[in-house]
Amino acid sequence: MSLFVTLGRTAALALLLGTGPAQAAIAATDAQRQAAVEVAESLRYGHYADVSLDDDWSRQAFERYLDLLDGQRAYLLKRDVDAFDNLSTSLDDAILDGELARPYALYQRYQERAEARLEWLLDRLDDGLDFRFDGHQRMALDREDASWPQHESALDDLWTKRLENAALTLSLSDQPPEEIEDTLRQRYENQLTRLHQTNAEDAFGLLMAAVTGSIDPHSEYLSPRQSESFDIQMKLSLEGIGALLQADGEYVKVASLVPGGPAEKAGALKPADRIVGVGQEDEEMINVVGMRLDDVVDMIRGPKGSVVRLDIIPAQAVDTTRSKVIEITRDTVKLEDQAAHSEVIEINRDDGVHRLGVIDVPTFYVDFDAWQAGEPDYRSTTRDVAKEIESLKAQQVEGIVLDLRDNGGGALQEANSMIGLFIDRGPTVQVRDAQGRISLYGDTESGTLYDGPLAVLVNRLSASASEIFAGAIQDYGRGLVVGSDTFGKGTVQTLDELSHGQLKLTRAKFYRISGESTQHRGVTPDILFPSLVDPETIGESSLDNALAWDRVRQVQYRRYGQPERYLETLRERHRRRADDHPDFRYLEREAKLADRLREQHTSVSLNREQRQREAEAQEAEQLALENQRREALGLTPLEDWADARDEDTEEAQPIDRAQVVESAEILLDYARLDHGLRLADYDD
Repeated sequence: MSLFVTLGRTAALALLLGTGPAQAAIAATDAQRQAAVEVAESLRYGHYADVSLDDDWSRQAFERYLDLLDGQRAYLLKRDVDAFDNLSTSLDDAILDGELARPYALYQRYQERAEARLEWLLDRLDDGLDFRFDGHQRMALDREDASWPQHESALDDLWTKRLENAALTLSLSDQPPEEIEDTLRQRYENQLTRLHQTNAEDAFGLLMAAVTGSIDPHSEYLSPRQSESFDIQMKLSLEGIGALLQADGEYVKVASLVPGGPAEKAGALKPADRIVGVGQEDEEMINVVGMRLDDVVDMIRGPKGSVVRLDIIPAQAVDTTRSKVIEITRDTVKLEDQAAHSEVIEINRDDGVHRLGVIDVPTFYVDFDAWQAGEPDYRSTTRDVAKEIESLKAQQVEGIVLDLRDNGGGALQEANSMIGLFIDRGPTVQVRDAQGRISLYGDTESGTLYDGPLAVLVNRLSASASEIFAGAIQDYGRGLVVGSDTFGKGTVQTLDELSHGQLKLTRAKFYRISGESTQHRGVTPDILFPSLVDPETIGESSLDNALAWDRVRQVQYRRYGQPERYLETLRERHRRRADDHPDFRYLEREAKLADRLREQHTSVSLNREQRQREAEAQEAEQLALENQRREALGLTPLEDWADARDEDTEEAQPIDRAQVVESAEILLDYARLDHGLRLADYDD
């Protein structure tokens, strides 16, 4: 914990101010200026897109820079922005020439405004809070489309509301008034401390984020410190909670969970959750709103066996000002935890019991070290899936479901080789580079391991290599794809060394053998399941400046089946089962309710009673839906909506299981329809 966390405000500021101004001028180093030139040249000549660093690009990059600095229009005034308006047409020259004085000056202006605002908040706290929470004002939750404030008084009004909302949120969690003031004072003092620790590397990182992010969301500058962290993650030696985090305005958001990692196993943390506080073991929770992403990552990272406490705003929370604290025990992610595994599901029909196999594939992995060393028994996704297939065949299953939900990709070679288990050699994916050259990758080994009925289950978090696999199975007509639309990441990045840091650069694009890109749109299943994941917050289409979908010429390939002939019948049978299944009814209704509540919940009341009424009404709707489902399943009703997420039983997460079982039902229908048609063709 930082020393300043335990100091009073006066002592902390005395230490900060003792050797000079609280916020010394930040200037670019020679290394940063050179790196800026290298990034600019890489974007111009190495990026997949046709990048021109001109006035049009400058305007876009300048707006992105402002969004990264002050996306909620809460610090800078219109006159501040106007004073740097020349950057809207000169930012290209500044980056190309490595002349960073003006962009750094804007960063400095933001820092000064933020420092003054935090001092203003602390002065208000020193005077004592006198909020009654009985007025009729509301506070907007999202100001990214708001105009820049004209006067300081407008920001005073905004921050008065923010302060009142922060106090009300703590009050609703039963904190007494004196404790509320202490909590808020520590929060703002922590933020001020971090602000004074800002250095030239922070300014350069933010500027480069605007530069690369204006081209596409996956090109990214990595500082020397970030490069080291990236290398650790790639070696899978990182001890932590197993979550991929990303910046989301002032917040840190969970982008995805590492399969088999501590967070995924604990089940308490979900994609799109926002982390607002981090605490170590029994130590005090530290507010991380507005903190640098890499600092938050460092706080969450820690030795195996230790406990980290996270204060989160759940992705499904209607009132985003209400948070909850969860605990996760840190651990290392082992290859065994990510390995494919299988089970047999029994389905009762009028003609008896049918056995279907399910193989869960959490990620596409390969033990590169063992593979490169020539070890004959190295671990890989394809090898592990092959073993599971043999096991399921020995148990005489009538079909196999491959579960790729939450599979964020991994080794492309494994996606290609795993497709080869189900087809007799052929192309699997096309890769187009910046010059328009197309490379074709595929399965080169003859023969198949499994040629029976097949289904692939996907969701919004199925990405990259998962989408290549699902798309190939769909294009070949080799099986059905069921679930929800996939992520839509269809680009390829390389990591290039710079004189200062590294650059992750988008250099190519994936295309299916049908010619369609997986970029932006992902793979659309043959049979859709409703999803609680908001595509506005998760997925390629939710990312700024994502490259567009397009297509190239399809390649020649052999079709193995024609599932499309049965889709109308399969969809109707699925619909009848879903209408009768409590879990699917709940999922569909909850998805619609969540959409409606998100649209309605654009502001929060600063009136205590009104806030409570609104929150209780919204949670009552969600609780009623959950209890309808539980009643239909013969489960004990819940008394509180929060209990639905806190439960640590298989019953608490029935939707995952329901989707697996329904996928098996669909596959059984498909197998019987296809078998019947083949017999009819044979008789003819």
